[in-house]
Amino acid sequence: MNKLQGFYSLEKSNLPAVPWRKYSSDTIFSDNILWTVRSAVKEGEDLNLPRKVGVRAEIAKEFAKNLYSSLKSEDLIIYYPYFIALKSGVIDISQHRTVIEAVKDDLWNLVTYNKKDVTIIFNDDIEIIGNEKFFEQNELLELIDYCITIRKKFQSEISNQKSVLLEWSFACESDLYKNPIGDARLVFYEIRTV
Repeated sequence: MNKLQGFYSLEKSNLPAVPWRKYSSDTIFSDNILWTVRSAVKEGEDLNLPRKVGVRAEIAKEFAKNLYSSLKSEDLIIYYPYFIALKSGVIDISQHRTVIEAVKDDLWNLVTYNKKDVTIIFNDDIEIIGNEKFFEQNELLELIDYCITIRKKFQSEISNQKSVLLEWSFACESDLYKNPIGDARLVFYEIRTV
């Protein structure tokens, strides 16, 4: 499953996912929130694809319009309201173990800057490496519950020696100045198999 397939799989999964929509030439971006615009391709390299994160409507519209004219018809441009991540990470579910890696704030702190606050490994027992108090109990239990759900839902992929990788955040909505609004909630925004 690549990024494109992952967007559709996440949409159908009943996981708490970003409320993405497929961009088309008649898409209207509301001026009262910030936007994230991402792309996915049917074939070829699908890492580090063009994207805009946390931009005003006019920038999102122009970026999506230019991207739309440069991609193939089977490729995908999605957009969704920007959110502010308070805690982020990845989940790696394979046949014999589940690994949760987490970092404060945005996922880029983990994937780009290689920062990590905690790693939790589940196999026959639980191993915690790093800050044992990083998660509040309800946050960790929610992640674990979804790990169990994901393992069941993607059992055929996992039993075929593949791993299911997910990106997630505990995040808040944002105002136009990137100030958090409301309470944080868990949201998944990418899934793939490797």
